[in-house]
Amino acid sequence: MAAMEDFLLHTPNVTSLLITVVILLAFYLICTKFASERNHPPGPTPLPLFGNLLQLNRQPLHIALYELSKKYGPVFTVHLGPKKTVVLAGYKTIKQALLNVDAFSDKEILPIISDLKLTHGIVFASGDSWREMRHFALTNLKEFGMGKTAIEEKIIEESECLIEIFEEKKGKAFDSAEAVNAAVSNIICSIVYGKRFEYDDPEFRVMVSRAIRNTQLLGSASVQLYNYFPMLFSWVKARKELIENAFANRRQIAALIKGLEDTLDPQMCRSLVDSFLARKIQLEVRPKFD
Repeated sequence: MAAMEDFLLHTPNVTSLLITVVILLAFYLICTKFASERNHPPGPTPLPLFGNLLQLNRQPLHIALYELSKKYGPVFTVHLGPKKTVVLAGYKTIKQALLNVDAFSDKEILPIISDLKLTHGIVFASGDSWREMRHFALTNLKEFGMGKTAIEEKIIEESECLIEIFEEKKGKAFDSAEAVNAAVSNIICSIVYGKRFEYDDPEFRVMVSRAIRNTQLLGSASVQLYNYFPMLFSWVKARKELIENAFANRRQIAALIKGLEDTLDPQMCRSLVDSFLARKIQLEVRPKFD
């Protein structure tokens, strides 16, 4: 026994071999775990730990997934790092799935969404909270023109402002993205806050540019790596910038809501925020019964 220990201690190659065998065995066990998951749609074979990340060819994620759908069909499985994900591709497939709202009411909360404290509301909420907020939003959005001719008036008004911006350029080439983003954002603001902003309003410009930047950051590779391996990539710059931007947005929106709250008339709601505030007041004054 002593001779064997002395042999191992003085034979680095044997020690390295044993370490390699242990690593390969661990990889084998992980692969076996992946292979045992038979009850899911087809998809590319994942690698341990990395899943299918190395097979996405450094393309934007939506393009890479679209290419995979050509091979594996409209419903397939990919492993984004250690996370198994079922992908729905194509209008018909997504529409059919979303008709069953309850089946998609529970969502996984990604680490970055928790960091940004976006787990309430409609987009990132889950379960009963999501159902309640969705019902409230759909009911009240109709009151402010969604699906009716009233929304057309807002769109026409904003289109006229956009045309003025284009005409000011007198046929010269320019980047229209900023003006178009402002026009779309104004239509949303007119519904949510009951007002539109001038395109050169500093507060409005910052709000729009920050929202665009946040969208870019959420889709960035570094933030996706953080979502897959939060303990390893919490230091990434994009995550820190997202958190700073999100809380700056929250302060700006809070100031807008405070202005609406100070002038609120629950009997004459001007916007979706007014409806929410009125509903909040209604719940606060409702008598409680034991």
